[in-house]
Amino acid sequence: MPESVVPAFAAPREFAAIDIGSNSIRLVLYRLEGRAIWTVFNEKVLAGLGRDLAATGRLSEDGAALALIALKRFAAVIDGVKPAQTFVAATAAVREAEDGQAFCERVAAETGLIIRVLSGEEEARYAALGVIAGQPAAQGVAADLGGSSLELVVIEKGAVGRGVTLPLGPFSLSNDGPFDADGLRETITGRLKPMGDYRTDTLYAVGGAWRTLAQVHMGHARYPLHIVHQYVMEADEARDIARLIARSSRTSLERWKGLSKKRAETLPHAALVLEGLIERLGLKRIVLSAWGVREGLLFEALDEETAAADPLLAGCTALGARQGISPGLPGALYGWIEPVVDALPKAFGAKRDRVLADAACRLADLGARLHPDHRIELAFDQVLRAPIPGQTHAERAFLATAVNARYGGGASTPEPETVARLLSEEQATAARALGLAIRLACDLSGRSPQLLVNARIAVSDGVLVLSASEGYADVLLGEQTRRRGKALAEAMGLKLDIRNGA
Repeated sequence: MPESVVPAFAAPREFAAIDIGSNSIRLVLYRLEGRAIWTVFNEKVLAGLGRDLAATGRLSEDGAALALIALKRFAAVIDGVKPAQTFVAATAAVREAEDGQAFCERVAAETGLIIRVLSGEEEARYAALGVIAGQPAAQGVAADLGGSSLELVVIEKGAVGRGVTLPLGPFSLSNDGPFDADGLRETITGRLKPMGDYRTDTLYAVGGAWRTLAQVHMGHARYPLHIVHQYVMEADEARDIARLIARSSRTSLERWKGLSKKRAETLPHAALVLEGLIERLGLKRIVLSAWGVREGLLFEALDEETAAADPLLAGCTALGARQGISPGLPGALYGWIEPVVDALPKAFGAKRDRVLADAACRLADLGARLHPDHRIELAFDQVLRAPIPGQTHAERAFLATAVNARYGGGASTPEPETVARLLSEEQATAARALGLAIRLACDLSGRSPQLLVNARIAVSDGVLVLSASEGYADVLLGEQTRRRGKALAEAMGLKLDIRNGA
């Protein structure tokens, strides 16, 4: 049976989070179905609250005015939605500005929103919790770069370790003079010098500037999957793109596709900080996290049992359940195909392969309400690009390839170049065989767990064996079963043996 179990259905709840950062003000509305977390609304205003902080010690007047307008709108949206819980948090700029408290009081008076000003320690902790919420297997250091500060936090075995806040946000590094990359490198190196005990192979990068940097890297690498969460850059590649950005003028950056003028202003600073981290921490890879402080606040509010569930399995359950899938079918499918899963070549390791097989079973009816002429392409695309965390990009391609086969798609899949870029040939073969096993189980039983228990599948001595309980051979082992079984056997390089008795 599956190793990680999540409820088949959880009544949805709405949550809201407002993050008042040094550069941006953002409202996100979430819908929670157990551990499955969906973003249903996301709006950002680049107010630049902390733009003048280093020079004046106060919030930017223009930034505060923009922030107040945004927060009035956000308060109205929240009042209309009436979520179960609302989080309003402010970080470095409001925390450090001498008029930060006055700003909070004005916001409360004019909008009704009560702002929780996070300490540097709290900000670091919630950023790390957000990384863990989106990537439970994370192991390394989380780095949350905001407008004014950088938080570094150790993540080990799913737990938050020691953390530190450093004045390395773009607004803490900028001055009124021209951009001086060499001078900034020297400053960054000095501020990172005491961070030797944070050395790690993997950095989990949080924050809008680094998401933008990753998108630039995707463009240069012609990467086929435009999903930032869990996108991986090897350290040498990240250093090269950071140096390219640092060398580029603001005018040239503003001409880059998808890069706003305000982001072009701060991106070179973020690039230099990343370059400094790669050198000081001895990084081998940078993994992007689209989840940070907001999701950390939300994650902390979950009950212990829900928080412990696997987000990939929870997301696949919720996505599959929308198609009216029988709650008992995924577990029955997994139990039935388990001998096939154990016999497949290891794609991501035995333990992880079982989790992915479980996830694929939860998606077995994803195409039920899609038009049959387009079902294969639509189901493949949904799985490949669904906003479900807890999976690498290669695992997305693996599950999409399995779902493609489950619905009768060819070995090439709807996006052969994407799959070839993300999966090895052996992984793609295993994914296809997994999908064919689910297709066999669904079609043999008519998606009925009660019928499925009367059939058996086994792999022995190079043979795929199908059999049925006494009295069920004629019902379950007909011509369609033979065709489906043959396709699976061929994909696994086996012979097929259909036996009329169990």
